[in-house]
Order: sequence, then structure tokens, then C-alpha cells
Amino acid sequence: MIFIISPEQTQPSEIRILHKLFEAGLTHFHFRKPTASLEEHRAYLNQIDKTFHNRIVTHNFHKELYDEFDLKGIHLEEAKWRAQEDNLEEYCSAFVKAGKSISSSYHEMEDLERQQVSFDYYILSPVFSAISRSGMQGRGFDVNHIDKFVAGMGGINASTIPEARKLGFQGFGTLGGVWNQENPVTAFLEMVEAFAQAHS
Repeated sequence: MIFIISPEQTQPSEIRILHKLFEAGLTHFHFRKPTASLEEHRAYLNQIDKTFHNRIVTHNFHKELYDEFDLKGIHLEEAKWRAQEDNLEEYCSAFVKAGKSISSSYHEMEDLERQQVSFDYYILSPVFSAISRSGMQGRGFDVNHIDKFVAGMGGINASTIPEARKLGFQGFGTLGGVWNQENPVTAFLEMVEAFAQAHS
């Protein structure tokens, strides 16, 4: 599985490129606009062909967007799942019953290992030094011993996927590895090819 996270600030050609990425086979698009309002989230989603809504995972306004759009699922960033404390499983239950995908983020391997609530996948970062954020140093996490579906983020692109696969990651997420490239669709397809080869 390869997922792409949206740029924090919407780019002029973002929606057009996103449609091309969906057409090229993108199955998991993480919709993360941390400073955008609910109305801005709605406006963004309304620009996307409804046939692709079931490939979108939202990071914010979980319940509001769930009620209005047929999205793939929700993602809980670290601050969000921590804030739920003992209510985390209950918070997730309605989405689980509706057959929605639920994922969560971690920056320490120990927190991921201790997580008792089941998620479809767990995102651990940064694996390598980030492409989109200067100064974020990679940690080189080895997750081969963890019996969960762990996806790696941070410095992920076609050239780093083979090494990340050896570290035990089963899925990969990218932001700068696609959006910061001259041709985002080509960059995505190169990642898909690297992923297939790393699993062969």
C-alpha cells in the first residue's frame, strides 16, 4: 500500500493532479489540511469526482465529513488519539461498524507497540530524513518484530522504498516525494514499481 498525504496549503494545480493520481491507481489519499475550516474541507471535497471519494481518508472533522461524504475512512494523528485516552476504542467504534478504514500516527516505536486499540494500519515516522520538511532527521526504525501493519513515512520515495521494506514496513506514505517533484504522477508510479519489486 502506498498512500499520499495532501500538502498542508492547497496548491493551484492540486485538484487536477490529484485526479490524475487517482486515475493512475492511488487508493489511499490522506486529506490533511490542519489550518482549513470545515467549510474549506467541504469545498475541497466537492471539487473531487465522487467516484474517488471512497479513496480519501480525512485527518480532520471526522464525524462531520463522515455524515456528508462517502469517504474511505479517518486518520487519528498522535495528538488526536492521545486526547481520547480511555475513550479511543469507543470513538473508533462507529467508523468500524460502518466499514470505514481507521489509521493512526506515531513518532515513537514504543507507543505503537503499546497501542491496544486495533487500527487498519499504523503510520510511523520519520523513517528517513523528510523530503518536505528540512531538519526532520530520519530514525531508521526497524519494525520487523512488530505484528501490526506498519506504514513508514519520512523520506519515502522510489529509491528509499527497498531499504524501508527491509526494515519491515508493509506500506509507505509520502508527501514531498510526490508533491515536490516536477511530475507528481510519474513520481507516484515509480514508487508503485519500487514497491512491487520490493515485495517480489
